[in-house]
Amino acid sequence: VQLQAYGGGLVQAGGFLRLSCAASGRTFSRYFMGWFRQAPEKEREFVAAVHWSGDSTYYADSVKGRFSISRDNAKNTVYLQMNSLKPEDTAVYYCAAAYGGGLRTFGKDYDYWGQGTLVTVSS
Repeated sequence: VQLQAYGGGLVQAGGFLRLSCAASGRTFSRYFMGWFRQAPEKEREFVAAVHWSGDSTYYADSVKGRFSISRDNAKNTVYLQMNSLKPEDTAVYYCAAAYGGGLRTFGKDYDYWGQGTLVTVSS
């Protein structure tokens, strides 16, 4: 599976962005998908994840209520809608895929990674 994330950019605090992650391959619907982010001089952290069926979603406490993850298996794409953005959301955002199974919040448990897209939130 190859992943390509896009949709990042510069936005003012309180604004919104929608990230997309396009996946190649015909078995996308069998992959558990996640979004992670890494801010400058910080470790990568889990942001959100969605079950292969799209029925279950999971969020880090820091983004709960502001971010929403979804997927369209027909388009091989996963989305991250980010609302009420804060300067502390500034980071490179990565999408990742893990075959089958359930919730994964550790990056080491994911099999494939996209190249990342930069989100910058100005105050």
